[in-house]
Amino acid sequence: MLHLDDLATHDELFAWTGRLLTQVIEPLGHGGAAQYAAYDWRTRRFGPPRPLPPAPVMVIEGVGAGRRALRPYLAQLLWMELPREEAWARGRARDGAEQREFWDGWVEAEERHFAEDPSRPYAHRVVRQLPEGYEVLPGPEGTP
Repeated sequence: MLHLDDLATHDELFAWTGRLLTQVIEPLGHGGAAQYAAYDWRTRRFGPPRPLPPAPVMVIEGVGAGRRALRPYLAQLLWMELPREEAWARGRARDGAEQREFWDGWVEAEERHFAEDPSRPYAHRVVRQLPEGYEVLPGPEGTP
């Protein structure tokens, strides 16, 4: 599994597509291992390279995983249905006061991202959290 939080940075919240393609998708697509440098949100710099061995299935998790530039490489696109305000509250709770300023900028950046490049209309499946477990429903799958 690859978390897109490892590729994004404070200065490049959504400008990580090139890193994902060259460091991960292309090497894995050629049957080789990948390696990527993960961003440290506290020190604000990339750490040492992390190996990512080839696997029959690779899950790329995070906001923007279903963007237009990546969809040709995806076997399936799952959309986690969660009200934005709830998702943002979870992120703020996870990151604490140290990242408060980041979250103020994130909300605007995420809204702009999805306005320009929506993912949900292309989802093969929509996942909803239930009081216990999850519900997986058919998605719109390419019907904007």
